[in-house]
Amino acid sequence: MARTELRPVIKLRSTAGTGYTYVTRKNRRNDPDRLTLRKFDPVARRHVAFREER
Repeated sequence: MARTELRPVIKLRSTAGTGYTYVTRKNRRNDPDRLTLRKFDPVARRHVAFREER
């Protein structure tokens, strides 16, 4: 498999509604569903859930 097929680049958008995003890669074999990570949102100035968008 090519590099981009197995570990695609995804955007993580803040659920706080600020519009802030993180960009990362994920392993499709280990995480086939949408990824949700708790990260710091500098606009909201607190840790919130970031959800994968497609």
